[in-house]
Amino acid sequence: MILALKVMFKSSLARDGIEHQVRREAEIHSHLKHPNILRMYGYFHCDKRVYLILEYAKYGELYRVLQSQPKKRFTEHQAANFIAQLISALQYLHSKKVIHRDIKPENILVAFSGLLKIADFGWSVHSPNQRRTTLCGTLDYLPPEMVEGRRYDEKVDIWALGVLCYEFVCGKPSFEAISKTETVRRIAYVDIRFPSFLSDDVQNLICKVLRYDPRERLSLEAILEHPWIKKHYDPSASPPHPCAEQ
Repeated sequence: MILALKVMFKSSLARDGIEHQVRREAEIHSHLKHPNILRMYGYFHCDKRVYLILEYAKYGELYRVLQSQPKKRFTEHQAANFIAQLISALQYLHSKKVIHRDIKPENILVAFSGLLKIADFGWSVHSPNQRRTTLCGTLDYLPPEMVEGRRYDEKVDIWALGVLCYEFVCGKPSFEAISKTETVRRIAYVDIRFPSFLSDDVQNLICKVLRYDPRERLSLEAILEHPWIKKHYDPSASPPHPCAEQ
């Protein structure tokens, strides 16, 4: 078995004030076991460093794979299959009362088999009984309730999945803008602009996931039942490999 080591210097963690965050990451991640979540087999430390023992993902970040595509985007068939994998992982996380809070292509790795693996639980939190208020994650993927400082729950991950779906088929996040202020404005107003080459089905799904009111967003189970997913995703078939020639 080939493993990977994530090495962090204690001095850097102390300087950035994230010792508690790393401790929480290790405690949460090490207890997770799902085919679409990168395994953490353990962790240890010495005087100067902290080491996380991780599953090795041969093809690295999904972001790099996406950028290597001929049009810097995936086909709708690929995208639907990738979204289905991520739904399975998020269903598992949410059943364990874990919110990831930083779903994006850089935090999804690709294994040798082609399976997607959610990784980097640095912003994750175990939240069984309360709603959160901490602003964290990556701006392009944050929902309105986060950028407006309101309380939120696991539906922040569903919003991020919607942004990710848009990015898979368009090549960039749905609310990307030239400035942070404009990105925040577009998120708050759910200002989605679709290119003409997208099918009506995928546009319909994205619009039903990226809703301002978290209670109106499709559940993970409902996303799996959406016509766009049903058209492209066959649970009994092997999913397309992200690195395969198109």
